[in-house]
Amino acid sequence: MKKLSLTGMMRYWLVFTVNLLVLLTQSVVNAVEVKDLYVAKVAVNSQSSNDRNLALKQALRSVLVKVGGQQQVLSDDELKKQLNRYNSLVTNYRYERANGQQYLRASFDPAKINDLFVEASLPIWGSLRPQIVLWLINEQGLKRNLVVPEKNDELTQAVTEFIELRGLPVVLPNAELAGGSLSISDIWGRFQQPLISASQQYLAEAILVVRVSDNTLLSQEQLTIAEQCQLLCQPAIALDWSFISTANNDETQQFSERYYGTERSELLSQALNDIADDLYQRYALTTGDNNQFELEVANIDSLAHYVQVKDFLQQLSAVQSVKLVSAVGMTRRFNLTLLGSKQALLASLKLNSTLKQYIDPLAPEIPGSVPVFYWEQHE
Repeated sequence: MKKLSLTGMMRYWLVFTVNLLVLLTQSVVNAVEVKDLYVAKVAVNSQSSNDRNLALKQALRSVLVKVGGQQQVLSDDELKKQLNRYNSLVTNYRYERANGQQYLRASFDPAKINDLFVEASLPIWGSLRPQIVLWLINEQGLKRNLVVPEKNDELTQAVTEFIELRGLPVVLPNAELAGGSLSISDIWGRFQQPLISASQQYLAEAILVVRVSDNTLLSQEQLTIAEQCQLLCQPAIALDWSFISTANNDETQQFSERYYGTERSELLSQALNDIADDLYQRYALTTGDNNQFELEVANIDSLAHYVQVKDFLQQLSAVQSVKLVSAVGMTRRFNLTLLGSKQALLASLKLNSTLKQYIDPLAPEIPGSVPVFYWEQHE
């Protein structure tokens, strides 16, 4: 084994110290592990076998959308062929009742559902998903109100239904926490720094501002028509949104085009689904190609930690299989067979603080080099 010179040892410890400080001071990217991705609840009229079968089929559709991340998966020919196999995919079901309505709650086999996507070469969105804080302003006439979870209106219901349908963790700030440093004018004006400051308490990976209006977002022509409309027609409603990613200090605000319609909740659902599709493009995993990817974990100092790291990698939805390639000192190199691109894997890892990438600030970037990570040990 080659010995390090005194200069080499000093440089090694300098690099180690610098990078340790970087790791310790690095901002944490937050995500939420979404539960019940393979569970769906569907309204039913009765517990008859006919209604039950229809509900199970609809529940399977809902699960496919949650796992696949977008409604378009239901148009895939391969998946459509599988919809009649719901009895072989369901693991259990039960009936529930809420607010006078009866529901069937069904659970499906995760491995079998994932296999359907692999066989159809369709993307899978894993259970680790970005946490989003939603600042939602509802403008009615000259009055603007922040939509909060305490107020169970059509807009909060639309958000709740969206979370259930798409499996995306969205939090509406409650009235008490929202009433501090951020004003309604700050939110309506989409002023970036006040929004970021006020959103820090929610540890969100992204900030979303949605504005719904029957007044200032409409053109003069639309306002004139609305005034003439009275009770003979429904006045126009407008909506727009902006999106700020707080991951990796990327705080560029993305603005949408304006949506128009006559129903506030429908416009909101449409916008939220478009936003989900945008996030899906970042984090979903393409299953069509099995890609090989190598990485090193540099601080595995025991067999127990090795087992933890390997189990962690194996459980990632982006990873099909894990193989140990080499072990030198406390460094372990793994070869991963991915269900998609390495970019999708790295994007998913950025949402998790368990495995953090080590970057040497004194070393030049080498294309194709094996990335090095540090395991955040949890005893």
